[in-house]
Amino acid sequence: MSGNEKIQIFEEKQIRKEWNEKQHDWYVSVVDVIEILTGTDNPRRYWSDLKRKLKAEGNQLYENIVQLKMKSTDGKYYNTDVANTKGILRIIQSIPSPKAEPFKMWLAQLGNERVDEVADPEIAINRAIQTYLRKGYSEKWINQRIKTMEVRKELTDEWQRSGVEKAESFATLTDIMTKEWSGKTTSEYKNFKGLKKENLRDNMTNMELVLNMLAEVSATDLSKETDPVGMSESAKVAKQGGSVAKAAREQYEKQSGKKVVTPLNAKNLKALKDNKDYNDGDK
Repeated sequence: MSGNEKIQIFEEKQIRKEWNEKQHDWYVSVVDVIEILTGTDNPRRYWSDLKRKLKAEGNQLYENIVQLKMKSTDGKYYNTDVANTKGILRIIQSIPSPKAEPFKMWLAQLGNERVDEVADPEIAINRAIQTYLRKGYSEKWINQRIKTMEVRKELTDEWQRSGVEKAESFATLTDIMTKEWSGKTTSEYKNFKGLKKENLRDNMTNMELVLNMLAEVSATDLSKETDPVGMSESAKVAKQGGSVAKAAREQYEKQSGKKVVTPLNAKNLKALKDNKDYNDGDK
């Protein structure tokens, strides 16, 4: 199953999903949907019980559930039960919830938006900008964030060219690079900022975004120059890219007297946007 994994938001809750080009449909994480519809603290247990019920009833939906590796809250990838749009709609029918109808409408809109974005990718960019504006981010921050998406795509394309294809390998290379420039792995960085499922880059200050982008741009350019093959050689290049950003971070901290890596996150939105006179970072 080749697709494009993304996080989607429904009523401030994150839903993991992956686009299947062959079937032209979304595959959506079942436990994420169940958590939203039921409000349960243990959606996996709820889903396990529901699966047994469906299987006992001979419901064909059970046979159409597949597993994909999706990113968990710890930053690692695990096999997760997913269903296509039709399957998710049938699951919704099996769960009594006042959110069922709004979720159905959201799911239908999700499919239409993807078709539009395939025809005109600029639509996706504009939607992202509007989403960030509604959340209260500054235009300056948004411009930086959109640029990081382009830079990240170029880096993952380069990793694929080098023979690195698995999502888990991407996560490992990202950890190596992030650890080199920031002193923290991705999961350590998220913990430092008090994050769980939230996207780390959405909770970075402008300076953090810039340095993370510098690490990725450097890794991309170095990879094109040295032409690594496979995971081992790409890991060395990822570390080299991180070291470029590390040098810039250390120089900035020396001259400004401020720490770049901070616990600021989107809950401290004004401080995140401005990052003024903040000097309580990781010391």
